[in-house]
Amino acid sequence: MKRARAQRIICLLFVLIVTSFLYGQVERIEKGNLVIEGIPEIPAHIQERMLQYQNIRSASLQDWHPGGEGMLISTRFGETRQIHWVKTPLGARQQITFFAEPVGGANMRPVADDPGFLFSKDVGGSEFYQLFYFDMETGIYQMLTDGKSRNGFGLWSNHGDRFSYYSTKRNGRDWDVFVADLAQPEQAQAALEKTGTWVAVDWSPDDSRLIVFNYVSINESYPYILDLETKELTQINPSEEKIAYGGVMWAKDGKGIYLTSDENSEFQRLQYYNLETQQTEVLTEDISWDVNSFDLSDDGKFLAFVTNEGGISKLHLWDLESETEQGLPDIPVGQIYGLEFHPDNSRLGMVLNTPQTPGDVFVLDIANRKLTRWTKSEVGGLNTDNFVVPELIHYETFDEVDGEPRMIPAFYYRPNNTSGQPLPVLISIHGGPEGQYRPFFSWSFQYYLNELGIAVLAPNVRGSAGYGKSYVKLDNAYKREDSVKDIGKLLDWIEKQPDLDANRVAVIGGSYGGYMVLSSMFHYNDRLRCGVDIVGISNFVTFLENTKDYRRDLRRVEYGDERDPKMHEFLNEISPTTNAHKITKPMLIAQGLNDPRVPASESEQMVEVIRENGGTVWYLLAKDEGHGFRKKSNRDYYYNAVALFLETFLLGERTSMR
Repeated sequence: MKRARAQRIICLLFVLIVTSFLYGQVERIEKGNLVIEGIPEIPAHIQERMLQYQNIRSASLQDWHPGGEGMLISTRFGETRQIHWVKTPLGARQQITFFAEPVGGANMRPVADDPGFLFSKDVGGSEFYQLFYFDMETGIYQMLTDGKSRNGFGLWSNHGDRFSYYSTKRNGRDWDVFVADLAQPEQAQAALEKTGTWVAVDWSPDDSRLIVFNYVSINESYPYILDLETKELTQINPSEEKIAYGGVMWAKDGKGIYLTSDENSEFQRLQYYNLETQQTEVLTEDISWDVNSFDLSDDGKFLAFVTNEGGISKLHLWDLESETEQGLPDIPVGQIYGLEFHPDNSRLGMVLNTPQTPGDVFVLDIANRKLTRWTKSEVGGLNTDNFVVPELIHYETFDEVDGEPRMIPAFYYRPNNTSGQPLPVLISIHGGPEGQYRPFFSWSFQYYLNELGIAVLAPNVRGSAGYGKSYVKLDNAYKREDSVKDIGKLLDWIEKQPDLDANRVAVIGGSYGGYMVLSSMFHYNDRLRCGVDIVGISNFVTFLENTKDYRRDLRRVEYGDERDPKMHEFLNEISPTTNAHKITKPMLIAQGLNDPRVPASESEQMVEVIRENGGTVWYLLAKDEGHGFRKKSNRDYYYNAVALFLETFLLGERTSMR
């Protein structure tokens, strides 16, 4: 494995050298783990002004101490996000893990007198995650998995003596479910070995069974009960309808299961499945939005859940004994996630994130309806009250719904300080493709707004989640470019706005959003100034052939099966590499060398073909990153390069408008 990976790295670096030689003698510079091509020296004014924005932090709740003595959070003080301990509201953040790589998924062992936690970590963004156990009494950690395969979803049994997880170690492709004893993790036993993507999501109250989840696509999934002794699988809520399930959790009395699904609905509704009667009761019949997440108190009395209402989070709290919804204090408009009931059942932890405040941990006291802040992350000395809050707009696209124009939602950020002249525009396109842009704290957006005077538009084109399952399916297979047409119609909307400059528009996006950027650049070359593509798909056929085995079938469901001759031809036809000759405007392309999702070859081939056609490309490759940049030094350089790129080609006079 190590030798093969080393050979791949050498081959890719060789391609870089050869490409630089053949196409324009582009200067190639290495700074640490960064390979830089065509990017000028970053001016001091960008580096200095960016410093404050780049030193904004955030925090997320990982888990409560089982004895109620504080919480684990994730935050960054150095190069990467690590696990910290906070004992009291706004108390000192005591760092526990110290690794060069980011740490995630800290899950406390539910044993109050022997505290420790599971966490996950990969190397260089490869996403071959390994599970570790950190003993908080001794400060010693150990790796629990094989060090080679992909592993995750570490989940403690209620007694804390065992944990479950998924692993691809059987064949590198399928996700099998394993159960291990903490005392002998090397003797982990396969509880379930089947084709496809399977994860364990909850233990039964008596630890004899697991709820396991088979994910097929965003539109199709199947929850089961797995008997750990007999290995028997029993489907939860069997149906001939293709249903998409979200969260699934055992009721505390073991008599039923709480779950979210889009059964007989456009949206993910919260439901209760009675194990004895095998009947499902819809609990959120009157809410026509997705329920994104939920949590149960340990005593089974309270149920908290969050709805996604047009991109804005709304918290709900139900008393299950009295069957009443509880009143809540005023909560800032934004995003709510990371729900975790305190072990004493009287408090609910969560993360609040708004366009003006980075994610921080808050705790709701249920009895007195009081919200207490537990972390206050630094904001680089900036006054974030001046940060822009977006406006939700809708614009007409090319097709109709029930005889009326289909409306596409988008969030519009308009700079506060303007000269009165029409504003340049940056269109930010989310990935997924089943993602959804939601207004959250984004220091990069605020830099573009406040320092560069650029308006930002973040559309949720067809295929985005959050607007019903029919909307999600609108870009599948042969409808792929319909979502790109939605960007074309957004350009039409921009032309009609007197405060926006339709002659100065750029696009930016990552992963599938990177494909959308590349596709927009060749479809609307004459209407765009420049584009920024981060780890984007440049050819659907080569992407599907080269993405990691454990992801390939999942992506075929969304994009189409490249092994089918007709689909193969279609995917090649719409791919940016096939149409790169139509791109004459400057591009910035950024990539992680170890990306398991969108291989580095996708960016390499796009850089090569654009340069071969005489186009301008700034290229950034990080040798210690994967699907995006997680290390601060790499991320800082990337954002500095984006700022310079936008100054040069969107705001400046150096844009090649041939």
